[in-house]
Amino acid sequence: MADPLLDQVAAAVMEAADMAMALWQPGESRVKNWEKSPGQLVCEVDLAADRLLRERLSAIDPDAAWLSEETADDLVRLEHDRIWLVDPIDGTRDYLRGRPGWAVSVALVEHGEPVLGLLAAPARQELWTARRGAGAWRNDVPLIASCRAALAGARVPADQLPKADRDLTAVHKPNSIALRMAMVAADEADLVATIRWGNEWDIAAAMLIAQEAGAHVTDALGQQLRFNREHPTAFGVLCCAPAIHDAAVQRLSGRAREILDK
Repeated sequence: MADPLLDQVAAAVMEAADMAMALWQPGESRVKNWEKSPGQLVCEVDLAADRLLRERLSAIDPDAAWLSEETADDLVRLEHDRIWLVDPIDGTRDYLRGRPGWAVSVALVEHGEPVLGLLAAPARQELWTARRGAGAWRNDVPLIASCRAALAGARVPADQLPKADRDLTAVHKPNSIALRMAMVAADEADLVATIRWGNEWDIAAAMLIAQEAGAHVTDALGQQLRFNREHPTAFGVLCCAPAIHDAAVQRLSGRAREILDK
């Protein structure tokens, strides 16, 4: 069934992705980049994609507020029912290293919940889309998430697993947290977990894609995620097969509480 809004947003997301892709190359990038804060890279393509997306998405829904990684936060957004949550390049490190694990991430959030979610990963030739209540797709192929029933052996995108998690199975890890969550939606991973403060724009689109594919997504403590909050952050994310969610929360809770207590 045709979905004009999703099609319009997908066109805007792909336009930004194509622009970024035109400047991306395997190997070390020549794109100008710098640290906006210690350990936080940004490049000129982040900013250009952000400007393009704001222009295109604001034209599609002028009444929706705006929050992105590369734009100063304006709390007037709290007065709006709808908001665009955007990460113009999620996985900037992979982008700058000439690796394909980056994506343009866009979500439309209404009353605190994502209703549209899109990830464009042009270096991987992928477009991920989801509409609340209507399913999720990668390149127009419907997604069915992991249905793993046991935590032991669960596939986790990781460069290296900590000693306490050696019963899990490491699989390829893209730099983009959104693409790692999408791997659960595509049954290419069973579990993605972080136990640090993160931003709403990092996960909103991927959360909807994963949920519409059948995965379970919460914060690191197992609590519901809400968006367009005054402080647009959450403590970690847990995206996994539904049957292993409780076991994952139990494993993470002690580590999470230790961090929060500090």
